[in-house]
Amino acid sequence: MENDGKEGLILIRIQKNRKEHWKKICLEKQISLTNLIIDSVENRMMDNERKKVLAFIEKQDNIFVKIETNINQIAKMVNGQKFISENELQKFSNQLTEIAKLKAQQNEVFINIYSMLGK
Repeated sequence: MENDGKEGLILIRIQKNRKEHWKKICLEKQISLTNLIIDSVENRMMDNERKKVLAFIEKQDNIFVKIETNINQIAKMVNGQKFISENELQKFSNQLTEIAKLKAQQNEVFINIYSMLGK
């Protein structure tokens, strides 16, 4: 929505116990009551959920960096020895296939997350 610099005020009447319940939710989620209402009405991701998602993405990225480092170490070892056993090659190949599958799944999840973040 376009912001023309003016803020509007909406007054609503709710039961006192409902208001207290909403405030409790806000305290748990560490968000304001205004954000809770706006994000709920506009069907957007809450700020605290967005922070969790971004932390998850960063953690996933770190995991794959570690895996890629391990792959590079194995490749360096094989290049130095100029040999890898058939069994080790098969295990390594299986691991690479599994990583490719996981990376594809992760990318699908990230696409969904980014679309949710954009709302």
